[in-house]
Amino acid sequence: MSSEKVPVELSKGVNGLEKIILRETHGSSAEVYLYGGHVTSWKNEHGEELLFVSSKALFKPPKAIRGGIPICFPQFSNHGPLESHGFARNKFWSIDTDPPAFPTNSSSKAHIDLILRPSEEDMKIWPHRNTNTDGKPFTFTFAYHTYFSVSDISEVRVEGLETLDYLDNLQNRERFTEQGDAITFETELDKIYLSTPTKIAILDHEKKRTFVLRKDGLPDAVVWNPWDKKAKTLADFGDDEYKHMLCVEAAAIEKPITLKPGEEWRGRQELSAVPSSYCSGQLDPQKVLQGS
Repeated sequence: MSSEKVPVELSKGVNGLEKIILRETHGSSAEVYLYGGHVTSWKNEHGEELLFVSSKALFKPPKAIRGGIPICFPQFSNHGPLESHGFARNKFWSIDTDPPAFPTNSSSKAHIDLILRPSEEDMKIWPHRNTNTDGKPFTFTFAYHTYFSVSDISEVRVEGLETLDYLDNLQNRERFTEQGDAITFETELDKIYLSTPTKIAILDHEKKRTFVLRKDGLPDAVVWNPWDKKAKTLADFGDDEYKHMLCVEAAAIEKPITLKPGEEWRGRQELSAVPSSYCSGQLDPQKVLQGS
């Protein structure tokens, strides 16, 4: 057996669930569970975990995995007839051996293409296919519900959403305009920012690290931290874990996507972690995690 680590490896994860491990030659890695098409780990070249997964996360279908990057589709939250955040995050995805070409600016060899194929049961709940052969348009909302790992939430700020309108999920989605400079955290926050830029920065002061989220096809951005009281109500979330996580989610919520027969939609996010001294536009493509 060669000791060289392969860029793409199929492995058994928690509770025997299948996962794919992606490795770059310089030491960074990511892990993706077929359950939910769910990224659960993203480590930099120093082996530091950049995504938050709760210590109490249940890797037991049909429960969604708490943390990482859950995919919310075809419904965000409970705004619609389906289960909260839709079904994509608690179905088994499969590896797509013949994926459509997807342009990327990364020279990475470590990548995987996953596809969610509907079962007959799924078609009863949501009778729409992406090929949409029944001649009727259909509508959906979407989010990459990314949980970032941070050292101390009170030392974190989010830049790029200043002065924007948002819907406050803690006040019946009432619409407000963001005041002040960067967003900082001292209490529970659950907001859907509208018409957001393609680039949002999450600055972790203590770690001297900045996450940069770039996105296409996803005009909204959800910012969420449950804080202490809400954290205690979540069975699969530690009481104090809110201090070490922040969700910033590339999303299409306010204006649902409608596809006519034969149309397609692409949503893309690209995450990178850079030292906080970083200058805009100087991202190292080797440190990028892409999802589409």
